[in-house]
Amino acid sequence: MNLSALLLRLSVTALPVIFAITLHEAAHGFVAYRCGDDSAWKLGRVTINPLRHIDLVGTILLPALLLLISGGRFMFGYAKPVPVAFARLRRPRRDMVLVAAAGPAANLALAVVSAGLVRLLAALPIEGAAADWIAANLYVSILVNLILGIFNMLPLPPLDGGRVAVGLLPEALAVPLSRVERFGIPILVLIIVLVPVAAVASGHHLDLIAYVMDRPLSWLMSAMQWVSGARYD
Repeated sequence: MNLSALLLRLSVTALPVIFAITLHEAAHGFVAYRCGDDSAWKLGRVTINPLRHIDLVGTILLPALLLLISGGRFMFGYAKPVPVAFARLRRPRRDMVLVAAAGPAANLALAVVSAGLVRLLAALPIEGAAADWIAANLYVSILVNLILGIFNMLPLPPLDGGRVAVGLLPEALAVPLSRVERFGIPILVLIIVLVPVAAVASGHHLDLIAYVMDRPLSWLMSAMQWVSGARYD
């Protein structure tokens, strides 16, 4: 991928990614505040201002570097996590589920809004390069938000899905799963990086995360195509 194409890819990726992670983290903080924990509120994290959530390394440098190294084919990043004191929630077990689910729910909502804006864009008198650039941003927003929402709902603490599972499972299962949280990130790195590498080394191809996410992502993308009235891959 040449430099101009890479810069174009970056220009239609940066805003959707920043808004996706901003709304995700702000939703966690907002629901925590409504459920009794004002930790994020006091730190000014219950806001859609991206500057309050951006992590220099995780939100800017790491995604840009991966996008450059991969020639525009791969990007991963993260924001500063919103602090939540689960013990301060009014009903900790139930509210933990609500707080954890709020982030992915916000991403799903943003994907739906982006799909609706695609339909609206087609009805507006905007043409040429400007229309193409806006449409590209909206398509990326749909995809990024769906991937972020589905990925975070994987049932592995400290991902949101892991915390939802801990809150919903019987105590006999919830307690052992909650203890996995301290090892969650290394386990995730193992699954994302080492499993595919080991599979390729053995003459096979296995991307476990992509395999797990493929079906729900396909279903949701079909739904977004219906909302937007457009077809895209």
